[in-house]
Amino acid sequence: MITQTIACPHCKNTITIQGHSGEKINVICPSCGTKGIFRFPEETIHTMTINGINALDVQNLTFIYPKAEKKAVDNVTFQIKKGEIFGFLGPNGAGKSTTQKIIIGLLKGYDGTIEMLGKNLKNWKTDLYEHIGVCFEFPNHYQKLTALENLELFSSFYKNKTIDPNDLLEMVDLGKDANQRVSSYSKGMKTKLNFARSLLNNPQMLFLDEPTTGLDPVSARQIKNIIHEKKKAGATIFLTTHNMTDADELCDRVGFMVDGSLVLIERPKDLKLEHGKKLVRVEHLINGEIAREEFTLDKLGSNPSFIKLLNSNRVLTIHSQEATLDDVFIKVTGRQLK
Repeated sequence: MITQTIACPHCKNTITIQGHSGEKINVICPSCGTKGIFRFPEETIHTMTINGINALDVQNLTFIYPKAEKKAVDNVTFQIKKGEIFGFLGPNGAGKSTTQKIIIGLLKGYDGTIEMLGKNLKNWKTDLYEHIGVCFEFPNHYQKLTALENLELFSSFYKNKTIDPNDLLEMVDLGKDANQRVSSYSKGMKTKLNFARSLLNNPQMLFLDEPTTGLDPVSARQIKNIIHEKKKAGATIFLTTHNMTDADELCDRVGFMVDGSLVLIERPKDLKLEHGKKLVRVEHLINGEIAREEFTLDKLGSNPSFIKLLNSNRVLTIHSQEATLDDVFIKVTGRQLK
């Protein structure tokens, strides 16, 4: 049995809960009545190797910025399995980017432990960056250099063999603009170049912060396809976003971050089924007008009204009423993504 103290994301009242490793329980704050779900972390193997179960193991991570009164990251614990796409979701200011900056070594002075690719983060030196790729939310390029020159420059920083910059530019549909100065690039082109740069060293682990922001639908689809291909090739991917559509489409599991706390970790499909309505909604025509009826999933196949409607040749659409990740996030945290 595990005993753990958590804080209500709304009133900050502390709540003591008990459960077993991996168990998911419903929690109601006795002070303000806020309802939520907490999942106790799975037991983890701390003597992991690069070929082990987890690519990343974060335990009790806490961080506060100098002179700040509030913790930016508050006792966060999670693991990411090798070859998994893990989504870190939450509104702006929730602590997502701060957590990522700590994990990739940009912020020091944290409490807790982080093991990445088989080694404690504090034991990694600059050689860490031979194994990981980072795509920041806001692209930072050398504006007076061409796209190709930018990638060639960053490629020269690595000791190990890198991917041909021309191949990466073709991959993100910037091949024809390879010799164009980045200062003349659109926002979307800079975003794609930023993503391409994160792949230069063919990393074992990718950290992507809002990788499709500012992209048109075709370009966003292109980037998501590449992410899927990297997963198939064995890469582990840490995706930070407030875009629930991307998270639903890409992620094996997602974690909800609110006010520095990780309040939920679960598979998107399980979340949508758990919080959705066990109904199907049927749109059909009546005297030329669109009407809607809902039927419970229980014994749907033997529901005479449903069967009669199916056989009427008036049905336009049928949809199950599962929740979206946006719906789930609002229900669990009481917050909207902004």
